[in-house]
Amino acid sequence: MQVSRDPLGSVRIYSGVDVGDGMVFEPPSVIGMPPRGSKEGELELQIGSNGLIRPFTTIYAGSKIGDYFQTGQGVSIREDNLIGDHVSIGTNAVLEFGNRIGNRVRIHTGCFLEMVTIEDDVFVGPNVVFTDDLHPMNCPRYKECKGGATVKRLARVGANSTILPGVIIGENALVGAGSVVTSDVPDNAVVVGSPARFTKHIDDLECFLGAFERPYLWQPYFDQQGSRE
Repeated sequence: MQVSRDPLGSVRIYSGVDVGDGMVFEPPSVIGMPPRGSKEGELELQIGSNGLIRPFTTIYAGSKIGDYFQTGQGVSIREDNLIGDHVSIGTNAVLEFGNRIGNRVRIHTGCFLEMVTIEDDVFVGPNVVFTDDLHPMNCPRYKECKGGATVKRLARVGANSTILPGVIIGENALVGAGSVVTSDVPDNAVVVGSPARFTKHIDDLECFLGAFERPYLWQPYFDQQGSRE
């Protein structure tokens, strides 16, 4: 573990934090803060190897994070988050409790997630908001209701989109920028608008440069065969 030093501040690492080799923490940041109602060291925080935590990041105790993890500046990650390998969380993003994030996921600047499941190789553009509560505020049973969205593997969510509770975004789907997704998105579909509507199939997209027959003919998408069923 490496802790960078500079005059701006320090890195606060609480007890109960298990960190792999090659992790770099840039100050000021807070690692392993106990959630409200917990004592220091009561909940473990696991962070894998060879990652980079940038300044002004706070990661609470009670989560498990994989290898090659990176944050931008000012990221907040609460308790009960499970995060895979090669995940990047952008500047000023907020991960509240209960998220399940797979491998090779990119969550960009200014996103908000709570109780969201994101599978492998998903792209989430800047300022995407995932909602999880149908009837705010203070419904005493909201955790038993629809909860957060599920984003299947290889899906892409465009910037400034809003995803409503319980929505499933299908495998290899594309949500256009600024969309409000109120219902499930089929596999391999392109949806756009508010509310988001089906517009075309992934295979119908065009490469504006003309460099490819169509977009997404590269890894990790290349092996994914679109289906019109």
